[in-house]
Amino acid sequence: MVGDHGRTPLRSVGGGWFAGIDELDPGTDYAFSLDGSEPLPDPRSRRQPSGVFGPSRVVDDAEFAWTDVDWRGVSFPGSVIYELHVGTFSDTGTFEGAIAHLEHLVDLGVGLVEVMPVNAFDGTRGWGYDGVLLYAVHEPYGGPHGFKRFVDAAHAMGIGVLLDVVYNHFGPSGNHLNRFGPYTTDRHQTPWGGAVNLDGADSGPVRRFLLDNARHWLRHYHLDGLRLDAVHALVDESRHHFLTELAEEVDALATALRRPLSLVAEYPHTEPMAVTAREAGGHGLTAEWRDEMHHALHAVITGERDGYYAAYGSVVDVATAIKGPKEDLPRHRFVVCTQNHDQVGNRAKGERLAYLAGLPDAKIAAGLLLCGPFTPLLFMGEEWAASTPFPYFCDTRDDELDEAVRVGRRQEFAAFGWEPSAIPDPIAMSTFESARLRWSEVVSANAEHAEMVSWYRELLSLRGARPELSDPRQSSTSVDVDDGRKVVIMRRGATVVLANLADESVSLAASGTVLAASAEGVVVGDELAFMPPHSLAVIA
Repeated sequence: MVGDHGRTPLRSVGGGWFAGIDELDPGTDYAFSLDGSEPLPDPRSRRQPSGVFGPSRVVDDAEFAWTDVDWRGVSFPGSVIYELHVGTFSDTGTFEGAIAHLEHLVDLGVGLVEVMPVNAFDGTRGWGYDGVLLYAVHEPYGGPHGFKRFVDAAHAMGIGVLLDVVYNHFGPSGNHLNRFGPYTTDRHQTPWGGAVNLDGADSGPVRRFLLDNARHWLRHYHLDGLRLDAVHALVDESRHHFLTELAEEVDALATALRRPLSLVAEYPHTEPMAVTAREAGGHGLTAEWRDEMHHALHAVITGERDGYYAAYGSVVDVATAIKGPKEDLPRHRFVVCTQNHDQVGNRAKGERLAYLAGLPDAKIAAGLLLCGPFTPLLFMGEEWAASTPFPYFCDTRDDELDEAVRVGRRQEFAAFGWEPSAIPDPIAMSTFESARLRWSEVVSANAEHAEMVSWYRELLSLRGARPELSDPRQSSTSVDVDDGRKVVIMRRGATVVLANLADESVSLAASGTVLAASAEGVVVGDELAFMPPHSLAVIA
């Protein structure tokens, strides 16, 4: 070990572990030299004030004065999630900047904020999914103290915080983990190369590295849960799957803390086993992302049929997505959206739904999402039809890696038929700057922004006021469609949602009181409902 204290040889304590100084004072910088190598940061570093190639710094959690001692958490069932990226959510791109906009989320009706990864990665700007030091908070955002301030402020306003974590691979720049141990293995392959070593030789300490990381965020940062990125790439052929063990550990911690802690997994397709109780043979996770709802709505509304949208395109697909998996599982265990960082950011130009489909159809998508049986997720800015795109971006690292990123993006977009020349350079500062939200739009006189944010507030208010709209039982939702007329009728107990996605007006057999309408001209009588083109109505 090398640092402010000089050089201290480490001694083996067995099992591949080494020990040296018993304790370093808070604020002390240190690093490890392996067999005379250059100083390397601690794989479990809590802070990297000089970036991922610099020394680690000791953090004392007792130094932060939390004010959320009475925080008892947020119920995941019934909550609406709001996904944000710290670097582009505010003008400053920091936790402090994000705190200034939490009141907007309270007014909107958000229960949980999902923060895209904040662990340390090379450079100052990026999505965070190429992190290399999983215990450290990205310094340009505000470091450990800044993140704690953000969580504490959110709790003071009644909002829970989920953190997006990446356990399926490690970033390429500043990654020294395999010099410290067998953190990855060639026994399994993933899109990023060798898989994280969860079931091979000496995999025990690797699993513990990730399990402890989850506990680290939940305990030291008072988080309310974690979103687990691309868990299908966590290849584990052992008898006790890593996700099951992680759920067990988090449940034990939640019991000790006396408040709920959530684990939300991302799969490419619905995996009922993930959210099935452990005693019934599942992993026992709280919820999983369910992309089928997004794909079905997006294909119908935009007309896109390339890539994974090829399997969708009719309102029948929308009805199938709303009905959900055939398994009789509570629908709050499935997180659905019309936009998220992947679906917006992994487009050539990062276009948002309102830009692609227009405001009327984007409002229909929001109505079906927020009146549906699943746990809704909103992506930052969608609630006011933000004019800013959200393209993929990262910082300059080295010429070879930067060019590989550019080429990889072009190849990925080929399946969608997007012109390579139209793809913004992900390395350019201008690409990052283009993604920064313009908060002035929320209070501007622009009719489009005002109309959209008013619509979202109306829908979220209805969802909170009418229990049937968040009823998670499979039997709580029925859907009828008229494929020829592009009509969807979703029944949620005493509330009915009528959606006309066609270019012509339609009359439907329905009666009741209009609770919300996305367009002028909706008329509901004693027997018939008149729906203008591209409109949605919620009726009692």
